[in-house]
Amino acid sequence: MFSDSYFQEALQKRQQEGTLRILKSKQPGIDFYSNDYLGLAGNKDFQNILLKNITENPELLTGSTGSRLISGNSRIVEDTERFIANEHQYEASLLFSSGYNANLALFSTLLTRHDTIIVDEQIHRSVHDACKLSNAKKLKFRHNDGHDLEEILKRQTGTCYIAIESLYSMDGNIAQLKEIAEIAEKYNAGLIVDEAHAFGVFGYGLIDQHCLQSKVLATVITYGKALGSHGAAILISHLIRSYLVNFASPFIYSTSAQDFLWMSIREGYHFMKANKDLSHKLQDTIRIFRNQKLESPSSANSPIQAIIIPDNYQLRALNSALHENGFLTYAVFSPSVRAGAERLRICLHSFNGEDEIINLTRIIKEFK
Repeated sequence: MFSDSYFQEALQKRQQEGTLRILKSKQPGIDFYSNDYLGLAGNKDFQNILLKNITENPELLTGSTGSRLISGNSRIVEDTERFIANEHQYEASLLFSSGYNANLALFSTLLTRHDTIIVDEQIHRSVHDACKLSNAKKLKFRHNDGHDLEEILKRQTGTCYIAIESLYSMDGNIAQLKEIAEIAEKYNAGLIVDEAHAFGVFGYGLIDQHCLQSKVLATVITYGKALGSHGAAILISHLIRSYLVNFASPFIYSTSAQDFLWMSIREGYHFMKANKDLSHKLQDTIRIFRNQKLESPSSANSPIQAIIIPDNYQLRALNSALHENGFLTYAVFSPSVRAGAERLRICLHSFNGEDEIINLTRIIKEFK
């Protein structure tokens, strides 16, 4: 007979630990927790551009009516994919409705049970979930440690893949991209890079900045962060694009998004290129924060700044104090991070003012 006691006990345990997740409406306050790094989600000029497009082309709001392999394909999505590939200097791109779906499609399809995938231990949860679907052998290397990665690669046979983020979402530090790309090339391993948090913050991302396109098998770009929109693109060769279209279940069996999404992504690229001062303002904001001398494992130019507070009670108290003072921050407890690595995850934006940052860090220092 069915019993829901297991679910009740699991939720009660989280409630007792103070880590129960609940959905909350957006609260008024000073944003130090969203991924809207360049402020595009609330940018009136950008909104007016999108509104003009909708007014002139109301059919953009119509549902796609099906999978892209049936009735959901359109000239707009194909033109946008060609545009994205050209901008990033890749042969091709393939669009998805979210970064999670993009990673699910990529890793569950490219890898087979005969392959080995070696992932940075801090890689996004979506990659772990996708690897399960692939049945490939999955190994982890120490975070951002090229030497450990190479030692693991030396012991492998058969086809190997390496998966990293260029800017890690929890520690807020930047990958050793050039070193890892060289290691991947040395051992003939396919390198896959998730640029979710680097795109927009560092132009078109760190792969583009370091001109590593030819050394990276696939790059994932997401648009729900710095671009202030939604969706994701996988940057790949024509061959791998065709392979994904034929074999990637998350692509084949998902209804395509509305053309409004694809249009907003393309317009976002144009807006970012025309407003490069936003990324400069973001770096100014990051410098102000770093000048407050809070201890953090995050990179000096990262918009994600982690403040490690391994005491759950202290972390909850600090997060509550910040909220009471009008600061919207996010406390990350295990199992989202390993036990002992709980942290306050501060997200910085081009629109955060110096006074806001000074007041935020003053409260944090009082709890450290």
